Amino acid sequence: MDNHGGIKVSDFSEAVKELVADKGISEELVLKTIEMALLAAYKKKFGTTSNAETVIDTDNHTIRIYSRKTIVDNVKDPTFEISLEEAKKYHKDAEIGDELLIEVKPEDFGRIAAQTAKQVVRQRLKEIEKDVVYNEYKQREGEMIVGYYQRERGGNIYVNLGKAEGILSKSQQSPREHYKLGDRIKALLLEVRKDPKGPQIILSRSHPEFVKKIFELEVPEIADGTIVIKNIVRDPGYRTKVAVYSPRDEVDPVGACVGLKGIRIQAIVSELEGEKIDIVRWDPDIRKYIANAMNPVKIQRIIITDEDKKEAIIVVPETQLSIAIGRQGQNIRLVSKLVGWKLDVITEKELGKSEYAEYARKAINQLFGEVNEEEEEEVVTLRDIPGIDEKTLKLLEKANLINIGDIIDKTVDELALIEGMDKEKAKNLIKVISENVEVVEEEEVVEGEIATNDEAEEEVEYYQCPNCGAKITEDMENCPSCGVELEFKDDSEENDNENDSEESE
Repeated sequence: MDNHGGIKVSDFSEAVKELVADKGISEELVLKTIEMALLAAYKKKFGTTSNAETVIDTDNHTIRIYSRKTIVDNVKDPTFEISLEEAKKYHKDAEIGDELLIEVKPEDFGRIAAQTAKQVVRQRLKEIEKDVVYNEYKQREGEMIVGYYQRERGGNIYVNLGKAEGILSKSQQSPREHYKLGDRIKALLLEVRKDPKGPQIILSRSHPEFVKKIFELEVPEIADGTIVIKNIVRDPGYRTKVAVYSPRDEVDPVGACVGLKGIRIQAIVSELEGEKIDIVRWDPDIRKYIANAMNPVKIQRIIITDEDKKEAIIVVPETQLSIAIGRQGQNIRLVSKLVGWKLDVITEKELGKSEYAEYARKAINQLFGEVNEEEEEEVVTLRDIPGIDEKTLKLLEKANLINIGDIIDKTVDELALIEGMDKEKAKNLIKVISENVEVVEEEEVVEGEIATNDEAEEEVEYYQCPNCGAKITEDMENCPSCGVELEFKDDSEENDNENDSEESE
């Protein structure tokens, strides 16, 4: 009790003071909690709170509880009524019919009611503490957080975060990392969950977002938005691939992430305990993006087998196949996840196999439409070729160059004469076309190789039937017109026969 006659916070358990001092719970909230507890005790004692009133004095850190009673001649219900004689002890001018607020002392509650009040306070303050911790850490989800190794149980590491304890589960750890008591641990605050025992604070060092946060700390250009991280994929503890891009042409996103003499990337690798990191230049052109992601593997060609399903084949030299695939398929698996396409790596030799030849056929059909030998071949326009920008297409169309056949044989100098074009643009145009259109003699056509009618079809030599003069070819055994039996001889056989005749003579 104090001089003001109220109940101090210190009149309750030491645990309350600890919660106020150490757990960050405001004293106002504690006083509100005690008010609720006093009302519970009042109800326990008197069976109602309808005539109870509380007054909180925040300046003096006290709470008072009063009972509102009516002054009567004959008291029938002492909970709601008070005699005039008793009322005058509190107010000398009291009269019959008046209402008075009579302060209720803690000792008036009795032992059971007082114990109820304390239990309510303890329980409520524990709930408040849980809510405070939950709200504080919930709003920090996705942030980097630092704590200290506390203990390990069942493979899970418990991290002391100060006001709370974080959990670094086995699945969220890197296999490279090992800790001992007191070690400093930097981690991503992945998620905060509510639990009856208290909030669960889930930490991670294996999540791709953890790597992103480290890059933001080490590379200022990422933090200020000059460089954008497009995607991150990880095989935690072994290898990470990061795709970066800058909307500013003068900025080299890969070089900025590596840093002068590699100082930035070295700091990131050190934080990841030596995990290998590949920084990839993102590109809107999927072929270039895949090629960048496969670097330093030498790529011969990239065949888009199904654009809708995002499937492609990467063709590499025999000597590059194992590097392209990586140990246990790690490299191609990470590249596939990074670019978001299903990728298959093969050699040029494997490309000739029937299954891959079928892929190539489908790719051509998808790009240029199904080819029907009985129908006239469709004309392929320049707009069908990926990689030619809109500005160049308009310049070519203005010059009445619409189809591939219109420019396939033109030189750089000839293209440079087109209005709006120059040699640099002409070279780039020829490069794009050469990457996507190649005149080949083989019957099999894969994506990026288009055979013209004259060169794709086998040349056929015609002869005249010695009997009726009808057109015949070497593969005919009988004339289709008169039915006479045909026999063809090579020039070499005729020469041999002539030589034999000369020798016999």
